[in-house]
Amino acid sequence: MRFKDLSQLKRPEPLKITLGSLPQHILMAEYAKHRAFKINELVGVIFEKSFEWYGFTLADKNHPEFIVDIGLPENDLNLQDYTTLGSQRIAEYHESLPEDMIINGWIHSHGALNYKHFSHTDEENHLTVLDFVAARTRKPLAKQEVAIQDMVLLEKNRFVEKDMEKGSVCLITDGPVTEAKIMETVYGSFCYSIVIGDEGWHEQEIHCRERGILSGHTTASSKSATIEFVDTGRSLSQDDNSALIDEVKKKIKPHTDPPPELIERM
Repeated sequence: MRFKDLSQLKRPEPLKITLGSLPQHILMAEYAKHRAFKINELVGVIFEKSFEWYGFTLADKNHPEFIVDIGLPENDLNLQDYTTLGSQRIAEYHESLPEDMIINGWIHSHGALNYKHFSHTDEENHLTVLDFVAARTRKPLAKQEVAIQDMVLLEKNRFVEKDMEKGSVCLITDGPVTEAKIMETVYGSFCYSIVIGDEGWHEQEIHCRERGILSGHTTASSKSATIEFVDTGRSLSQDDNSALIDEVKKKIKPHTDPPPELIERM
Protein backbone atom coordinates (compact mmCIF):
# COMPACT_ATOMS: atom_id res chain seq x y z
CA MET A 1 0.00 0.00 0.00
CA ARG A 2 1.33 3.43 -0.93
CA PHE A 3 0.94 6.61 1.12
CA LYS A 4 1.09 10.01 -0.53
CA ASP A 5 2.50 11.55 2.63
CA LEU A 6 3.12 10.62 6.24
CA SER A 7 -0.02 12.47 7.38
CA GLN A 8 -1.98 9.43 6.21
CA LEU A 9 -0.20 7.27 8.78
CA LYS A 10 -2.22 7.35 11.99
CA ARG A 11 -1.88 5.35 15.18
CA PRO A 12 -5.00 3.50 16.25
CA GLU A 13 -6.95 5.30 18.97
CA PRO A 14 -6.48 3.74 22.45
CA LEU A 15 -9.49 1.85 23.70
CA LYS A 16 -11.61 3.93 26.10
CA ILE A 17 -14.66 2.83 28.06
CA THR A 18 -16.72 5.59 29.66
CA LEU A 19 -17.73 5.01 33.28
CA GLY A 20 -19.11 8.39 34.35
CA SER A 21 -18.98 12.14 33.78
CA LEU A 22 -18.35 15.39 35.62
CA PRO A 23 -21.08 18.04 36.08
CA GLN A 24 -22.00 19.99 32.96
CA HIS A 25 -24.05 22.59 34.84
CA ILE A 26 -24.46 23.69 38.45
CA LEU A 27 -27.31 22.65 40.74
CA MET A 28 -27.88 24.99 43.67
CA ALA A 29 -30.59 25.11 46.34
CA GLU A 30 -32.67 28.28 46.42
CA TYR A 31 -31.80 28.48 50.12
CA ALA A 32 -28.07 28.64 49.33
CA LYS A 33 -28.65 31.37 46.74
CA HIS A 34 -30.67 33.50 49.17
CA ARG A 35 -28.07 32.97 51.90
CA ALA A 36 -25.25 34.16 49.61
CA PHE A 37 -27.06 37.34 48.61
CA LYS A 38 -28.09 37.96 52.22
CA ILE A 39 -24.44 37.86 53.28
CA ASN A 40 -23.69 40.31 50.48
CA GLU A 41 -26.44 42.64 51.66
CA LEU A 42 -25.34 42.48 55.30
CA VAL A 43 -21.71 43.32 54.44
CA GLY A 44 -22.89 46.59 52.88
CA VAL A 45 -25.31 47.41 55.71
CA ILE A 46 -23.03 46.55 58.65
CA PHE A 47 -19.86 48.17 57.31
CA GLU A 48 -21.66 50.95 55.39
CA LYS A 49 -19.63 50.12 52.28
CA SER A 50 -19.49 47.30 49.80
CA PHE A 51 -16.53 44.95 50.25
CA GLU A 52 -15.46 41.80 48.46
CA TRP A 53 -15.83 38.64 50.56
CA TYR A 54 -15.59 34.90 49.97
CA GLY A 55 -17.31 31.78 51.21
CA PHE A 56 -17.57 28.10 50.30
CA THR A 57 -20.26 26.18 48.49
CA LEU A 58 -21.27 23.11 50.48
CA ALA A 59 -22.72 19.74 49.53
CA ASP A 60 -23.73 16.43 51.07
CA LYS A 61 -20.75 14.11 50.55
CA ASN A 62 -23.07 11.55 48.93
CA HIS A 63 -24.28 14.16 46.40
CA PRO A 64 -21.22 16.36 45.74
CA GLU A 65 -22.69 17.95 42.59
CA PHE A 66 -25.52 19.73 44.45
CA ILE A 67 -24.86 22.95 46.39
CA VAL A 68 -27.11 22.89 49.46
CA ASP A 69 -25.59 25.66 51.59
CA ILE A 70 -23.06 28.48 51.77
CA GLY A 71 -20.33 28.48 54.41
CA LEU A 72 -18.75 31.71 55.59
CA PRO A 73 -15.20 31.23 56.93
CA GLU A 74 -13.16 33.86 58.69
CA ASN A 75 -11.84 36.06 55.87
CA ASP A 76 -8.26 37.30 56.22
CA LEU A 77 -8.77 40.61 54.44
CA ASN A 78 -11.66 42.28 52.63
CA LEU A 79 -11.18 45.26 50.33
CA GLN A 80 -13.65 47.00 48.07
CA ASP A 81 -12.06 45.40 45.01
CA TYR A 82 -10.00 42.44 46.27
CA THR A 83 -10.20 39.27 48.31
CA THR A 84 -8.04 36.16 48.41
CA LEU A 85 -7.94 32.82 50.18
CA GLY A 86 -5.37 30.19 51.06
CA SER A 87 -5.42 26.42 51.44
CA GLN A 88 -5.01 26.75 55.22
CA ARG A 89 -8.31 28.64 55.52
CA ILE A 90 -10.06 26.00 53.40
CA ALA A 91 -8.69 23.19 55.57
CA GLU A 92 -9.65 24.99 58.78
CA TYR A 93 -13.20 25.51 57.62
CA HIS A 94 -13.55 21.96 56.32
CA GLU A 95 -12.52 20.62 59.73
CA SER A 96 -15.43 22.52 61.28
CA LEU A 97 -18.04 20.89 59.04
CA PRO A 98 -20.21 17.90 59.97
CA GLU A 99 -18.86 14.60 58.67
CA ASP A 100 -21.55 14.33 56.01
CA MET A 101 -20.76 17.74 54.46
CA ILE A 102 -18.00 18.70 52.02
CA ILE A 103 -16.76 21.82 50.26
CA ASN A 104 -17.41 21.55 46.51
CA GLY A 105 -16.41 25.07 45.46
CA TRP A 106 -16.26 28.70 46.46
CA ILE A 107 -18.34 31.83 46.06
CA HIS A 108 -17.31 35.46 46.35
CA SER A 109 -18.67 38.93 45.77
CA HIS A 110 -17.50 41.75 43.55
CA GLY A 111 -19.71 44.02 45.62
CA ALA A 112 -20.61 47.26 43.88
CA LEU A 113 -17.93 46.84 41.20
CA ASN A 114 -19.13 47.00 37.62
CA TYR A 115 -16.77 44.11 36.78
CA LYS A 116 -19.20 41.23 36.28
CA HIS A 117 -16.61 38.58 35.46
CA PHE A 118 -13.88 36.56 37.18
CA SER A 119 -10.59 38.41 37.65
CA HIS A 120 -6.99 37.20 37.36
CA THR A 121 -6.82 36.87 41.16
CA ASP A 122 -9.99 34.78 41.01
CA GLU A 123 -8.29 32.40 38.56
CA GLU A 124 -5.53 31.76 41.10
CA ASN A 125 -8.12 31.15 43.80
CA HIS A 126 -9.94 28.65 41.55
CA LEU A 127 -6.82 26.48 41.44
CA THR A 128 -6.34 26.70 45.20
CA VAL A 129 -9.89 25.48 45.81
CA LEU A 130 -9.68 22.74 43.17
CA ASP A 131 -6.44 21.42 44.68
CA PHE A 132 -8.15 21.09 48.05
CA VAL A 133 -11.51 19.63 47.01
CA ALA A 134 -10.19 17.30 44.27
CA ALA A 135 -9.94 14.27 46.55
CA ARG A 136 -13.48 14.81 47.84
CA THR A 137 -15.19 15.25 44.46
CA ARG A 138 -13.15 12.56 42.68
CA LYS A 139 -14.96 9.90 40.69
CA PRO A 140 -13.97 7.33 38.01
CA LEU A 141 -14.68 8.66 34.53
CA ALA A 142 -13.25 5.98 32.26
CA LYS A 143 -11.07 2.94 31.75
CA GLN A 144 -8.52 3.88 29.12
CA GLU A 145 -5.89 1.81 27.37
CA VAL A 146 -2.31 2.68 28.20
CA ALA A 147 -0.64 2.55 24.81
CA ILE A 148 2.70 0.67 25.02
CA GLN A 149 4.52 0.08 21.76
CA ASP A 150 7.00 -2.53 22.94
CA MET A 151 5.41 -4.42 25.81
CA VAL A 152 6.95 -7.83 26.45
CA LEU A 153 4.80 -10.68 27.78
CA LEU A 154 6.62 -13.15 30.03
CA GLU A 155 5.44 -16.26 31.82
CA LYS A 156 6.21 -16.72 35.49
CA ASN A 157 9.18 -19.03 36.19
CA ARG A 158 9.78 -19.44 32.44
CA PHE A 159 12.00 -16.50 31.61
CA VAL A 160 15.60 -15.55 32.26
CA GLU A 161 17.14 -12.25 33.26
CA LYS A 162 18.15 -11.56 29.67
CA ASP A 163 14.47 -11.52 28.65
CA MET A 164 13.89 -8.58 30.99
CA GLU A 165 16.17 -6.40 28.88
CA LYS A 166 13.62 -6.30 26.07
CA GLY A 167 10.83 -3.77 25.78
CA SER A 168 9.91 -0.75 27.85
CA VAL A 169 7.35 -2.68 29.93
CA CYS A 170 7.24 -6.34 30.97
CA LEU A 171 4.02 -8.06 31.95
CA ILE A 172 4.60 -11.29 33.88
CA THR A 173 1.66 -13.69 33.96
CA ASP A 174 1.05 -17.09 35.55
CA GLY A 175 0.30 -18.67 32.18
CA PRO A 176 1.09 -18.19 28.50
CA VAL A 177 -0.40 -14.97 27.04
CA THR A 178 -0.04 -13.81 23.44
CA GLU A 179 -1.82 -10.47 23.63
CA ALA A 180 -2.71 -8.04 26.43
CA LYS A 181 -4.07 -4.55 27.00
CA ILE A 182 -3.38 -2.46 30.07
CA MET A 183 -6.37 -0.33 31.07
CA GLU A 184 -5.98 2.48 33.61
CA THR A 185 -8.73 4.25 35.50
CA VAL A 186 -9.08 7.92 34.63
CA TYR A 187 -10.36 9.87 37.63
CA GLY A 188 -12.00 13.26 37.41
CA SER A 189 -12.50 15.99 40.01
CA PHE A 190 -14.30 19.31 39.93
CA CYS A 191 -15.04 22.46 41.86
CA TYR A 192 -17.59 25.21 41.36
CA SER A 193 -16.79 28.92 41.23
CA ILE A 194 -19.47 31.58 41.59
CA VAL A 195 -19.15 35.36 41.63
CA ILE A 196 -22.05 37.64 42.59
CA GLY A 197 -22.67 41.38 42.79
CA ASP A 198 -24.74 43.87 44.77
CA GLU A 199 -27.14 44.33 41.85
CA GLY A 200 -28.17 40.67 42.00
CA TRP A 201 -26.09 39.40 39.07
CA HIS A 202 -24.07 36.20 39.17
CA GLU A 203 -21.62 34.35 36.96
CA GLN A 204 -20.31 30.81 37.44
CA GLU A 205 -17.74 28.34 36.16
CA ILE A 206 -16.87 24.67 36.62
CA HIS A 207 -13.20 23.75 36.97
CA CYS A 208 -12.24 20.14 36.22
CA ARG A 209 -9.18 17.95 36.41
CA GLU A 210 -8.71 14.45 34.95
CA ARG A 211 -5.80 12.14 35.79
CA GLY A 212 -4.76 8.67 34.65
CA ILE A 213 -3.93 6.54 37.69
CA LEU A 214 -1.01 4.73 35.98
CA SER A 215 0.26 7.17 33.38
CA GLY A 216 -0.18 10.22 35.58
CA HIS A 217 -1.39 12.09 32.50
CA THR A 218 -3.34 15.08 33.79
CA THR A 219 -5.59 17.54 32.01
CA ALA A 220 -7.36 20.58 33.43
CA SER A 221 -10.21 22.62 32.03
CA SER A 222 -12.49 25.48 32.98
CA LYS A 223 -15.80 26.46 31.43
CA SER A 224 -18.68 28.83 31.98
CA ALA A 225 -21.76 27.04 33.22
CA THR A 226 -25.45 27.58 33.60
CA ILE A 227 -26.93 27.31 37.07
CA GLU A 228 -30.23 25.73 38.05
CA PHE A 229 -31.85 26.74 41.33
CA VAL A 230 -33.77 24.02 43.14
CA ASP A 231 -36.49 24.58 45.74
CA THR A 232 -35.68 22.19 48.62
CA GLY A 233 -38.40 23.56 50.89
CA ARG A 234 -35.89 25.32 53.12
CA SER A 235 -35.89 29.11 53.51
CA LEU A 236 -34.04 31.73 55.51
CA SER A 237 -35.73 32.16 58.88
CA GLN A 238 -35.49 35.09 61.27
CA ASP A 239 -33.06 33.05 63.37
CA ASP A 240 -30.95 32.38 60.26
CA ASN A 241 -30.78 36.12 59.53
CA SER A 242 -29.81 36.93 63.11
CA ALA A 243 -27.06 34.31 63.06
CA LEU A 244 -25.78 35.69 59.73
CA ILE A 245 -25.51 39.18 61.20
CA ASP A 246 -23.25 37.82 63.95
CA GLU A 247 -21.20 35.81 61.43
CA VAL A 248 -20.62 38.76 59.13
CA LYS A 249 -19.54 41.00 62.04
CA LYS A 250 -17.11 38.35 63.24
CA LYS A 251 -15.69 36.96 60.00
CA ILE A 252 -15.49 39.87 57.55
CA LYS A 253 -12.37 42.04 57.95
CA PRO A 254 -12.87 45.32 56.03
CA HIS A 255 -9.71 47.22 55.17
CA THR A 256 -9.78 50.62 53.50
CA ASP A 257 -6.00 51.20 53.58
CA PRO A 258 -4.22 48.10 52.19
CA PRO A 259 -0.48 47.70 52.77
CA PRO A 260 1.86 48.56 49.82
CA GLU A 261 2.94 44.94 49.27
CA LEU A 262 -0.70 43.95 48.76
CA ILE A 263 -1.28 46.78 46.29
CA GLU A 264 1.67 45.48 44.24
CA ARG A 265 0.10 42.01 44.12
CA MET A 266 -3.21 43.48 43.01
